[in-house]
Amino acid sequence: MSYINENFLNLQESYLFSTIAKKVAKYVENNPNRNIIKLGIGDVTRPIVPACVEAMHKAIDEMGTANGFKGYGPEQGYEFLREAIVENDYQRRGIDIKKDEIFISDGAKCDCGNIVDIFSEDNKVAITDPVYPVYLDTNVMSGRSGKFNAKASKYENIIYLPITEENDFKPELPKEKVDMIYLCFPNNPTGTVLSKEELKKWVDYASKNNSIILYDSAYEAFITEENIPHSIYEIEGAKDVAIEFKSFSKNAGFTGVRCAYVVIPKELKGFSKDGKECGINKLWNRRTCTKFNGVSYIVQRGAEATFSERGKEEIKENINYYMENAKIIKQGLEEAGFKVYGGVNSPYVWLKVPKNISSWEFFDKLLEEVNIVGTPGSGFGPSGEGYFRLTAFGTRENTIEAMKRIKNWNKR
Repeated sequence: MSYINENFLNLQESYLFSTIAKKVAKYVENNPNRNIIKLGIGDVTRPIVPACVEAMHKAIDEMGTANGFKGYGPEQGYEFLREAIVENDYQRRGIDIKKDEIFISDGAKCDCGNIVDIFSEDNKVAITDPVYPVYLDTNVMSGRSGKFNAKASKYENIIYLPITEENDFKPELPKEKVDMIYLCFPNNPTGTVLSKEELKKWVDYASKNNSIILYDSAYEAFITEENIPHSIYEIEGAKDVAIEFKSFSKNAGFTGVRCAYVVIPKELKGFSKDGKECGINKLWNRRTCTKFNGVSYIVQRGAEATFSERGKEEIKENINYYMENAKIIKQGLEEAGFKVYGGVNSPYVWLKVPKNISSWEFFDKLLEEVNIVGTPGSGFGPSGEGYFRLTAFGTRENTIEAMKRIKNWNKR
């Protein structure tokens, strides 16, 4: 008899975005002539910029020659890309990160999920709430969550850190000792941010409690305001307590190409149960070499091109395009009478749904009455109830049309 990993039985029935996709597909099947505008899933719509396309074409041509062909590459990523990351994402901000502290992957979602492999099942985990579902679900799969309390919509062993209007979307430090802390800023789904001073409190907490911060900064390229950190390593002491996840998906349009990286400084340590100190970088390298064969040479050349002067300019144009969409959404919703957050340092806009209606009910009304798809806040956790997320990654035409529909709809 083959036994299963019973932790999977503790997962909620369906992943958030697959539930949305099924609901939308059913509605479209029953209403084939409706023009549905999708502002739900955070997938980009702008084409990959020419600098990256040309770099990948060149890499393909290289692969077609005897001298340029590449077989299996280094599991950690080619040096040319890791060096470009060091120079452009860290050194220019005064951060000392070494290339062997960077691991290239096929997506930040994978990294955020796979990182739990190297941590004990006994670790106490804290997550902000609402939160990107991958952080929670992968810890459920790994046995850290305990049972699900349906009444509270929470797992019994997870520490939830609310980020809501009541605390200005700034999570409070845990009142008990935790071992692993998930932070994502600019935040998904709320679109809000932490200042350097606020983030320093978390670094200090982790240092005091021998905790590790798992910091998702996939949306840092969309930051527009001063004093908002683009990397947790801008904070003194962070290299001793934090892992950072970054991605090419949203800034470079690589959602369908797949490339990201995780940064694990050599200063970062964990402990065995007998008290032995263990380097997290070394553990992750061992895990990577065993379970991953690396991102393709072609894709990594495309990622490298994002750091060229031409690539930076072209990507900046795309980011500005999406942030203009965010401005249109934010202003449109405010004009329609909604209370709105985010949309300034992030492509996500977080709105309060009308009173006496749940976020899923608001989802249904928006889909059925104005044919717009968003994401219900409760899908990101119990503190997301009463809120709703719209994304700025749509086309300009659809973004303008969506706001027109919502403003007309809310006047009824």
